[in-house]
Amino acid sequence: MAPTADSPDPGIPWVDRCSDSVRSWADEAVRKVIADDTRSADTHLHVFPLPPEWGIDLYLKDESVHPTGSLKHRLARSLFLYGLANGWITEGTTIVEASSGSTAVSEAYFAQLIGLDFITVVPRKTSPEKIALIERYGGRCHFVDNPPDMYTEAERLAAETGGHYMDQFTYAERATDWRGNNNIAESIFEQLAMERHPCPDWVVVGAGTGGTSATIGRYLRYRRLHTRLAVVDPENSAFFPGWVTGAADYATGMPSRIEGIGRPRMEPSFVPSVIDLMMPVPDAASIAAMRHLNDLTGRCAGGSTGTNLWGVWHLVARMLREGRGGSVVTLICDGGERYQHSYYNDDWVSERGLDPTPYRAAIDRFFADGVWEPPKAP
Repeated sequence: MAPTADSPDPGIPWVDRCSDSVRSWADEAVRKVIADDTRSADTHLHVFPLPPEWGIDLYLKDESVHPTGSLKHRLARSLFLYGLANGWITEGTTIVEASSGSTAVSEAYFAQLIGLDFITVVPRKTSPEKIALIERYGGRCHFVDNPPDMYTEAERLAAETGGHYMDQFTYAERATDWRGNNNIAESIFEQLAMERHPCPDWVVVGAGTGGTSATIGRYLRYRRLHTRLAVVDPENSAFFPGWVTGAADYATGMPSRIEGIGRPRMEPSFVPSVIDLMMPVPDAASIAAMRHLNDLTGRCAGGSTGTNLWGVWHLVARMLREGRGGSVVTLICDGGERYQHSYYNDDWVSERGLDPTPYRAAIDRFFADGVWEPPKAP
């Protein structure tokens, strides 16, 4: 290759792959994404009203207050910054994603923020509320009947449009700085600093991409904290059996009924080695727990929050049996307004063969007399 006329060294070929206009657009896009973070106050850490005689404090990190209403706002921001910094996202790039809903809502928001087209591949049974939010932010939904087909269909669309496949299930664990930079783990511990138990015994989360559990688990080890990480998993998900067996290729081929968490296969972003405990949670128990949260506190959350809380009750009960005080932290992943047609609808729940009644009875008894006797899963 011959050197160009303006080569600084006639003996070295000079290929300018990034013009001033390309860098200028990318610089402005990064500024807008970071400015969104700066404008948004950190999410709230609510105190859950446990019986004071238990000596245990429970905190709910409310991720539903992000501009796009869910925990996935953090992930989408990180994925956009990662793509922009790597030069994968440029002016005119069509953004393509495979998403069960909330990630797509947040990515549609950021795509609109920096002026890019957005297409998401979603299962046909995704909640209509989420579809409406995606479209509100200018996104377009491409439906598949078989959820595991999301990956290949997103790859095909990205190739067809000359766009960029964000691939949250691969890049979630590496796009977020797990050492700090106001990630969710650092935020939790900063907010706990003045509490009576500032270093919790447990942080409890679910896994969708696996990015949140990877970030928190790595942060705990990096900061040499005694806090342990518990991950809860709904029915049909591959994460719990994959974690137990050590099979990195474990797959169920079945979609999760709890939107936002659980996957039909072990995802690349799921890091089993940073997890101290995993718990399978019946879907009916998730629904019972989210409804209990709403009835007791007035906070209306989605099904994945209920999954988190069912795991929390197991751990709080263990602490009570051992006579230990301390604290536990979990997440409100998204708001319940997205699920009024489903998890809060008795007919919808019944049609799917789910009965939250015995699980709700177990929660009510636990709060009444401290006895934890969850029903056996069907």
